[in-house]
Amino acid sequence: MARASTGEIEIRHVRTPRERHQFLDLPYRLYRNDPHWIAPLRMAQKDILNTARHPFYKTSDAEMFLAYRDGRPTGRIMAILNHAHNEYHGERAGFFGFFEVEKDPEAATALLDSAREWLRARGAEVIRGPVSPSTNYECGLLVEGFDMDPAIMMTYNPPYYAELLEGYGFRKAMDLYAYAIAAKYFNLSDKLKRVAERTKTRGGIRVRTVDLKNFDREVALVRRIYNDAWSDNWGFVPVSEAEFLHIAKDLKQIVDPKVVYIAERLDANGADIEPVGFFLAVPDLNRALKKIRGRLFPFGLIKLLWHARKIKFIRIIIMGIIKEYQNLGIAAVFYDEVYRGVPDHGYAEGEMSWVLENNVMMNRAAELIGGNRSKTYRIYEMPLSHTERGMK
Repeated sequence: MARASTGEIEIRHVRTPRERHQFLDLPYRLYRNDPHWIAPLRMAQKDILNTARHPFYKTSDAEMFLAYRDGRPTGRIMAILNHAHNEYHGERAGFFGFFEVEKDPEAATALLDSAREWLRARGAEVIRGPVSPSTNYECGLLVEGFDMDPAIMMTYNPPYYAELLEGYGFRKAMDLYAYAIAAKYFNLSDKLKRVAERTKTRGGIRVRTVDLKNFDREVALVRRIYNDAWSDNWGFVPVSEAEFLHIAKDLKQIVDPKVVYIAERLDANGADIEPVGFFLAVPDLNRALKKIRGRLFPFGLIKLLWHARKIKFIRIIIMGIIKEYQNLGIAAVFYDEVYRGVPDHGYAEGEMSWVLENNVMMNRAAELIGGNRSKTYRIYEMPLSHTERGMK
């Protein structure tokens, strides 16, 4: 990613089909020689960038900008006004995402200026990011762990991105952690085993795998758990029914139902069932995507299917428990299921990501079961005042 040295920077609002293609294509060009970047499927990127049709944008406004030098795209950014976030948190925040740029502080400054001005004109008082396009999708800037490939639906970027953002004036808002976990050092302590067994017998908790034959029903109950379990977490945004179904349909294409669990609580008679938690892990499809460079056609689909058969690595995406039952020991039950079943399903190692740095219980649990913190992602913020502007 060499820095361009001649010509003036020009910023354009993305309007034409050609500009939309350039916005989508830019990271594929910037990272083409990076051994760790994994090209996402272009069809998936077209979907998330379709501000007219993707359900996320029904409750958000967004504007895409491209930076050009000598007529050549050198960077991109999306400014996002997430009304669902601001209504839920009672603030006037703006966001930026899909940030990619050559090692060019002038281009980075022009892009960030454009996003900030667009957000400030719409009443935002602070800007945070990167979120692409919210914390329910890919988010955070990689600041530690550059020597490893990203897991599925996790971000990757070169180290100089942090230098560009911090030089501009951004400061840390929150760090997100990833933990490496392997069957050979997974540690389920005797105490956790006892808690899991007591929770199942005395608490009336049972765990089952997801039923994809009743997909819509399962999605509805998981959405209810998710929006309750995560409601107090930093940066949480409730997910609408349409948006959650859209996300779930994408995940359905890659999920292994044997490692997706739903916890249910039985009444005293063992009759009525109440879903109270879920655990979502997916095979790390990035291991296969790396072989096809983001294109399914003409032969990428065959390669993808072939390499997907060999995946032995999973990403643990979410463990959510309804707040009313978070102290019941259900987390220990999930860990017990992972310990007993996941290696038998062919997954020898994985990643738990991401975990908020201020989520003391989840970080402690990740370490207790043998997880090693392997990567750190950072969400930045800065005020949208006229005095806080430009590279420092």
